[in-house]
Amino acid sequence: MTISYDEFAKVDLRSGTVIRVEPFPRAQKPAYKVWVDFGPQLGVLQTSAQVTVHYTPETLMGRTVIGCVNLGEKNIAGFTSQFLLVGFSDVQGAICLATVDKPVPDGQKLH
Repeated sequence: MTISYDEFAKVDLRSGTVIRVEPFPRAQKPAYKVWVDFGPQLGVLQTSAQVTVHYTPETLMGRTVIGCVNLGEKNIAGFTSQFLLVGFSDVQGAICLATVDKPVPDGQKLH
């Protein structure tokens, strides 16, 4: 399937810093509640992330991540998810977070 550049440009992927992580026992699959600071324009947004195989709350704290911030809100087991934390599945299906290789300010848009 091919999409136009204009369609791709509608996807708002931003850099942010993980500032808070909590276990999420009510989730159907193992997950964390994650809060990310996306800078002064967007502020702090929260999500649920099934990243417990490769990450602990301690290894997530302070990490620069990439989030899709314009999908709208979604209720996940009584918790409001405000963005999608993006990553890739490894060969076993566990999520490996997409990240940046150099420091960038929170809130930067992916080009």
